[in-house]
Amino acid sequence: MELGRIAGTVVATQKSEGLAGYKLLVVDLLKTDGKTTGTNLVAVDTVGAGMGETVIVVRGSSARQAEGMTTVPVDASIIAIVDSIEVEGKVRFKKSKDEWV
Repeated sequence: MELGRIAGTVVATQKSEGLAGYKLLVVDLLKTDGKTTGTNLVAVDTVGAGMGETVIVVRGSSARQAEGMTTVPVDASIIAIVDSIEVEGKVRFKKSKDEWV
């Protein structure tokens, strides 16, 4: 699992039938301090994430284990919207304040 921030959307009018009805989102991968890793990817949104939200992304075979993805050809799925992150006893992120500490 990896942390990421929703940076944009992808529109694809021609795509695999299994992807019909799913949003494709651009995710900037993050370190635990909220800084970008410099890597971004396209992921299928399975939880209703929105622009700028911090999310958890899974890739590879785990992406197909997300709800409703077992027969869909995906390599990255957004499986959670993050409410808070605590590392070594310190809160690093709170969604309610939309800030990294």
